[in-house]
Amino acid sequence: MTTGKVAADRAMVLGPLRAEAGSKVRGSVPASLGTHTADIPVTLVNGTHPGPRIVITAGVHGGEFTGVDAATRLGALLEPDEIHGQILICPVANPPAVYQGRLGVSPLDGVNINRVFPGDPDGGPTERLAAWLFANVITGADAYVDLHSGGIDETLRDFVGYRLTGDPQVDDRTAQLAHAIGFEHVILGLNAEGGNSHAAAVRQGIPAILVETGQLGERDPAAVRTLLDGLFRLLRRAGVLHTPPPADETVPPVREWLWAGAVAAEVTGLWYPEFTSGDEVTSGQVIGRVIDPADGQEHKVLASATGRVFYGMHGLTVAPGAELVAIAAPRDPVR
Repeated sequence: MTTGKVAADRAMVLGPLRAEAGSKVRGSVPASLGTHTADIPVTLVNGTHPGPRIVITAGVHGGEFTGVDAATRLGALLEPDEIHGQILICPVANPPAVYQGRLGVSPLDGVNINRVFPGDPDGGPTERLAAWLFANVITGADAYVDLHSGGIDETLRDFVGYRLTGDPQVDDRTAQLAHAIGFEHVILGLNAEGGNSHAAAVRQGIPAILVETGQLGERDPAAVRTLLDGLFRLLRRAGVLHTPPPADETVPPVREWLWAGAVAAEVTGLWYPEFTSGDEVTSGQVIGRVIDPADGQEHKVLASATGRVFYGMHGLTVAPGAELVAIAAPRDPVR
């Protein structure tokens, strides 16, 4: 994986926190959101030796606990004398949503932060937080990893996602990053449009990936271990972490997919899915029903594409626009 080099004597500075070369600092940094201030927890690991700068965030959404747990544990485990370069870990990137909302939107303004990156420093609270994170945490990275999970109402099949930009050099570096984590399934988006953090980063030329592990807001130690193992693999492959891999480590071959379709609820009601994540579906197939609890009227939900379900709505109650399922199809093997 080709990345830049940070000088061995360069300090890491974020707000009041400062980590000199060969040191690790943990703490929080205040981010002004206009009428509110959020304290953003971070871990700065400044290696003894020069190397790339890797940024890892989690807790962009509430109710996604696997990434928050793994990022916090990773920050505690890393030691500067093992690091060639710098690692910035932000385990709770969106404290209002994580601590107060436990859902995809912030209780401050009802906005999903992962739809508004790179943010607006003069916008509402969530837009300001996105702008602060982009300017202070993500910008300047040689590689960026954003950790997510299936939320409290989502089933999910583990995958790594990234976006194509049309720039062969950026796309190749991003693909290397996506494959380095060692997960079986990698799903590509055909463009880098939109307000997702990793899309906004890759538009700036930063190799950036989304990692989805765990589901249903569960506190699953096995899922956290899987994610930690993947992060250690990625850091070794990036040349940042100089520790040997476990002797019994096995990594499955990577299978690449393309996002093929999604289905959103068209009516308000009770959602009864007829699939589980990982199922194969065919375009036009009935994949569930939304029932009106007032009169029992049934609205059939059809698959919008042929492929595999990677995540789906598990919650019972839905309103128009709620995403019910996301489907990916195998990528053409010719790259």
